[in-house]
Amino acid sequence: MKALIESVVTPLVDYPEDIVVTEREEDSKIVYHLTVNPNDVGKVIGKNGRIAKAIRTVVYAAKSDANKRIYLDIM
Repeated sequence: MKALIESVVTPLVDYPEDIVVTEREEDSKIVYHLTVNPNDVGKVIGKNGRIAKAIRTVVYAAKSDANKRIYLDIM
């Protein structure tokens, strides 16, 4: 899942080397934290959050474990 998030975000940003995806697993959910360069935050979020919503839609559709919910936080 980390590779999917990185492959979706990489073309959007100017500083792809600053992309960091961390995973935290809890009982009923898996939370992915996406961190990018401060100059690229607006590009990842998009106007009115449209790009962030599209990224989340792709990640949620690709989830592998049906028993756990997937969350993506953009920091």
